[in-house]
Amino acid sequence: MFRFNETNIKDLVVIEPFLFSDERGTLKKSFEKNIFRENGIDLTAMEELETTSQKGVIRGLHLQTKHSQAKLIRVARGEMYDVAVDLRKDSETFGRWFGIRLSEKNRKMLYIPEGFAHGCMILEEHTTFYYLCSQSYYPGFDSGILWNDETLNISWPVDEVENIILSEKDRRLHTFHKFVTDFCS
Repeated sequence: MFRFNETNIKDLVVIEPFLFSDERGTLKKSFEKNIFRENGIDLTAMEELETTSQKGVIRGLHLQTKHSQAKLIRVARGEMYDVAVDLRKDSETFGRWFGIRLSEKNRKMLYIPEGFAHGCMILEEHTTFYYLCSQSYYPGFDSGILWNDETLNISWPVDEVENIILSEKDRRLHTFHKFVTDFCS
C-alpha cells in the first residue's frame, strides 16, 4: 500500500512506496499511474534518469524556465538530502523550500510538481538515485539557483561531508533575487 504524505508546501508530496517482503527478498513498487492519480498526482513520465554520485556532491538547484518538469525522486543506493524550492509565482509558499533525507533504507520518495527548483546533496559514497520526469530535458531552457543562496537560506547538512563538490555549471547559477527578476516578473 502506498502512503502519500503532504508537506508544508502545497502539491509537494512525500511518498512511501508499496513494499512486499518474504524469505525471497523484497518487492518494491515505486509508481502506479492510477494510484498516483487517485491521490492527486497526475504524472505522465517522459523520461527517467539515473545518477550515481560521490559523497559531498551537490546538484542544483535546477529547473527549466519553459517545459517545467514534475519529478518523482527515489534513492536506490546510499543517502542524499533532497530539496525542492517553490517557484510558482501565484503560490502562497513562493520562495519556500522543503528538504528531506531520501535513502535506500527509508525508501521514501519525493514528488516535486512543475514550477519547482530541485537540488540534492549526496551523503554517502556511490549514492544512486532515479527521477521520473514529466518533460524531456530542453538545454535551451536549463537554469537554476545557487544551492547556498542567502535569501533561500536552505539548511543543507554540510557538517556531514568533508568536501562540497560542484560542477562548474552549478557554481554559475543565479541568485534567487536575480532569478525572480529575470524569470518571475
